[in-house]
Amino acid sequence: MTGLLDGKVAVITGAGSGMGRATAELFAEEGARVLVMDRWAERAEDAATGIGEAAVAFTGDVSQGEDVQAMYQAAVDAFGGVNIIYNNAGIGSREDNVRDCPEEVFDEIMAINLRGVWLGMKYGIPHLQRAGGGSIISTASVAGISGLAGITAYCASKGGVISLTRTVAGEFASSGIRINCICPGAIATRIGDNSQGPQDPVQLERRRERNAGAHPLGRSGEGSDIAQAALFLASDESSFMTGQAIVVDGGWTAIDGRWADFAGVDFS
Repeated sequence: MTGLLDGKVAVITGAGSGMGRATAELFAEEGARVLVMDRWAERAEDAATGIGEAAVAFTGDVSQGEDVQAMYQAAVDAFGGVNIIYNNAGIGSREDNVRDCPEEVFDEIMAINLRGVWLGMKYGIPHLQRAGGGSIISTASVAGISGLAGITAYCASKGGVISLTRTVAGEFASSGIRINCICPGAIATRIGDNSQGPQDPVQLERRRERNAGAHPLGRSGEGSDIAQAALFLASDESSFMTGQAIVVDGGWTAIDGRWADFAGVDFS
């Protein structure tokens, strides 16, 4: 531990599992006090209990303004203020093609992945202004950079997060608020899993095996990979960075795997 976040208070959404939980644990190790927010109460409580006295749990829906406002108030009540916001909560769903995707699937993906980030900024920025500045991080995706057939709503929502990040960064730079997003590759998480209980290790390992083929580095991304990027963006180590989309994808977007197949290149 290096104490990069000593004295800071962080609010992290979707922190009951995956990238959010890994980030909450790392932030606490680095000295932050953390509000662990998740739509699933059992996940939020389990994560906060695992961290200990430096964390409190909050259950809510990031697409609902009332829940988001209550989330920040809970952080203020528990820890006295907010310095770091990580808009991490997101969902993915089987969409089919744009012609066959049900409207309600599109609406839900947009509500959580894009509206949720917008609300997180809208209601979080006044808290950061009262603190004299701070850092906002949001989870975008490589899907917001490259179109991926079959998940058009997801791609659009994550592209929106990147655009929102750049725009709002310009609006509040003078307030000392830095706003960046992370674009993960294929990460071994519970996205799409709506069960409350522990992660199925067999399912998780299958996801790792499937993900590995997407990355020239030859392995699946892990929650800890994203947590380390989030720590950098949350800390003063990135004090001259704002409005950026940081890609953490094992080389996915840098190297087109289709060309490797065509040319007979072996990444191993």
